[in-house]
Amino acid sequence: MSEDKPKPGRKAVALRYDAQEDSAPRVVAKGNRLLAERIIEIARENEIPIHEDPDLVAVLSKLDVDREIPELLYKAVAEVLAYVYRLNQSFQRGQ
Repeated sequence: MSEDKPKPGRKAVALRYDAQEDSAPRVVAKGNRLLAERIIEIARENEIPIHEDPDLVAVLSKLDVDREIPELLYKAVAEVLAYVYRLNQSFQRGQ
């Protein structure tokens, strides 16, 4: 299978959260197949951590772009943000 062919059923959702500006994380991009691959490619190009969680993506992909996540998803998304925070801390320490 070629690396540049999108994986069947591949989905991606990009979130943004700025504690200074946002009251909750916000969906800023979402897509299937080719668009999902492009979202992931842009994240990699910009050294944005990628966390794979198909169940969470399935729920988040039902939200409209530029919509804050509902309170029901706060805990799940907080776990992802904690993962990203730990990655950033490790990176800053040179690990």
